[in-house]
Amino acid sequence: MKPSNLRRHLETKHGEFKSKPVEFFQNKLQEYRSSKKVMESTSAGGATAKAVEVSYRVSRIIAKKGMPHTIGEEVVLPAIKETVGVMLGDKARKQMDFIPLSDNTVQRRIEEMASNVNNQLISRIKASQFFALQLDESTDIVNLANLLAYVRYEYNGEIEEDFLFCKPLQTRTTAEALFDMLNGFITEHGIDWSRCVGISTDGAAAMVGQHSGLVKRVQAVAPQAKSIHCSIHREALAAKRMPPDLKTVLDEAVKTVHFKARPLNSRLFSVLCDEMGSEHRQLLLHTEVRWLSRGKVLARLYELRDEVRLFLLDSKFDLSGRFNDADWLAKLAYLSDIFEHLNGLNRSLQGKSVTLFHTQDKVEAAIKKMGMWARRVEEANYDSFPNLSDFLDSSDTHLSSAVQDDIRQHLHLLKTQLRIYFPTPDTTANWIRNPFATMDDYTLTNLTPRDQDSLAELSCDSALKMDFSDRCLPAFWLKVSTEYPELSDKALKWLVPFPTTYLCESGFSSLVMLKTKYRNRLNIEPDLRLRLSSLEPDIEKLTSAKQHHPSH
Repeated sequence: MKPSNLRRHLETKHGEFKSKPVEFFQNKLQEYRSSKKVMESTSAGGATAKAVEVSYRVSRIIAKKGMPHTIGEEVVLPAIKETVGVMLGDKARKQMDFIPLSDNTVQRRIEEMASNVNNQLISRIKASQFFALQLDESTDIVNLANLLAYVRYEYNGEIEEDFLFCKPLQTRTTAEALFDMLNGFITEHGIDWSRCVGISTDGAAAMVGQHSGLVKRVQAVAPQAKSIHCSIHREALAAKRMPPDLKTVLDEAVKTVHFKARPLNSRLFSVLCDEMGSEHRQLLLHTEVRWLSRGKVLARLYELRDEVRLFLLDSKFDLSGRFNDADWLAKLAYLSDIFEHLNGLNRSLQGKSVTLFHTQDKVEAAIKKMGMWARRVEEANYDSFPNLSDFLDSSDTHLSSAVQDDIRQHLHLLKTQLRIYFPTPDTTANWIRNPFATMDDYTLTNLTPRDQDSLAELSCDSALKMDFSDRCLPAFWLKVSTEYPELSDKALKWLVPFPTTYLCESGFSSLVMLKTKYRNRLNIEPDLRLRLSSLEPDIEKLTSAKQHHPSH
């Protein structure tokens, strides 16, 4: 436009604006500010701040569910677009294009959230008076050894437990290599080893070697750390021994299950069960490394014994006659019952805030019941074994003396083995379980005279006594830590350590699910942390930390 024409145009516009009311200019200012907000909310790449937040939240769900990172771009985002388009229209649908969900973006989001969760956890551990570790080592799909660790610590007056790390061991899995990995993590994050009061392992040689095992190396830098052999592993070891006749029945039961598991046999058996109206259509396979496997396999086989007998009628399987043998079936019924009892003991030793006292009580109860059950078997009373009792009643038979002797012998053997792996409990810590009992009921050899005076004072505090019944043991001793610090410290050193390594076992199950042959190069720890940790990432903080560039 020529200068003369531009001058005339501006004079004309000036005349038009001169006649406008003040409200016109106020509305224009408001429109400008609104448009500026929209532009400033737009980040690099065209994604809004809200879209970035959605990206984090969707990535967290993907990690929690153990899904491939590509699912965000290939499934989640198209599903969001379709849903929003139908429900809110095309204009809202187009805004969904701003959500960044490529596989690389999802991976970065997961890593950032995992780092945030890890930082939260480290801060809590540093602030905790004591902490305890639970460790185990296993291999993944590519035969890479992984050291997995959980931690227990105090936070807000409660004992918390959380996933600590999962690190690959590139070469050897010796005690030295395990300790270097663990010590490297602890020192890197500035955690004080002197506050470690317990380390729980599965009892493997590399873990508990007498001279140079991992536990010995940890105790060299953490003198207060108590070594604990996982109670569930000990219970499983105690259950391994049994009389030869019962062991034969167990082996033959497993062999039968494997025969039926052949593809054609499995399909035919499924059809047979369906025709007979059975509740289940398949037997369960036995896996030695799974704690509850033996009991579940035997229970299912006994439940489907009639179906198995019919299925094996025309087969050339050498054990087909076993399902017509009353003594063999009686032993199978007993084994399904006893291993179900052992599975119940196993499950009772798992759970958050389970303490050494809890495991002692459960095991002592099991040992007492074994003795009672053996005496009942001698009296031909089988009420403690539902499947065996039901079998004898339904078949209108009596248990032979040989089978009765095998059962009684097995119960005595179980009782003996449990006592070997679980020695008589130490009574010197009973004051921790109930500090309000009569002082004469305690063995106080582990308490100084000053501690005994403090315990006497605490035991007479009626307000604390009322509060004791409403709290779990760790929470109570954490509450009295200010008034009775010495007693509280001694109690927490008993209560904080893990009695089992079941969290590591469940963690390895998640690792196997995440790291498949299709994702064998995946750095598993960030995904595993978000999946296993009870802490939530601070998504608002992570979103606000992203640099948003206003348009010019």
